[in-house]
Amino acid sequence: MSISRRTARSVRILGVASATAALALGAAGNALACNISEFSAEAKCDGTKGIISVTDVDASGTSAVVSVFLENNGADVQKVGEQEIKGSRQGVTITFAEDWKPNATYRVHVKAGNLVDADIKGNVTAPSTACATESPSPSASETPEPSETPSSPASSGTPSANPSESESSAAPATPGDNAPSPAAGSSNLAETGANSNTPMIAGIAGALVVVGGGAVFFGMRRRGASKSS
Repeated sequence: MSISRRTARSVRILGVASATAALALGAAGNALACNISEFSAEAKCDGTKGIISVTDVDASGTSAVVSVFLENNGADVQKVGEQEIKGSRQGVTITFAEDWKPNATYRVHVKAGNLVDADIKGNVTAPSTACATESPSPSASETPEPSETPSSPASSGTPSANPSESESSAAPATPGDNAPSPAAGSSNLAETGANSNTPMIAGIAGALVVVGGGAVFFGMRRRGASKSS
């Protein structure tokens, strides 16, 4: 039984469509597969510490192992570390603590099953400037301690509210304390009234004595005369 032309044409169209769908599915599968181009790395500072960061933007979320090596003249010097990562469309980042030196070179290798087994192209070169270091804080021994001895009222300039016993018991100075003491004779003359009216009184008393004596003399004389007559 022969196949009609219309049937053969339909079968041919169906085959072409199937092949096209297969190619599209293959391309989509390859697009979702893990690829080394989906990995990137960078040497930078996290505060005062150096790190190597690796980012995976593999949308398929394929698990991969990342290894970082310090390079020198194209040869591995030491292995910095190894970590597992599962990427995402938004990107997943892992970090390796590394006190890198300026302009140091690192090789980053990625192994993801049978899909990826390669190094990130171009390697990683550290910045030419090292991470900033924190200024040292003063130690406890260098911190000045407050003086335990309080300042005296005289040094602070504030007068003392309570005077000392010696100040309260001391007698106030009199104005004549600084003057020279009078001589002994001067004090006696003051007591006997040498500086007062004593000479005048003595003169008057002497005159009265003379007058009295004269009166007695004349009285006795008159008495004698009367007896003789």
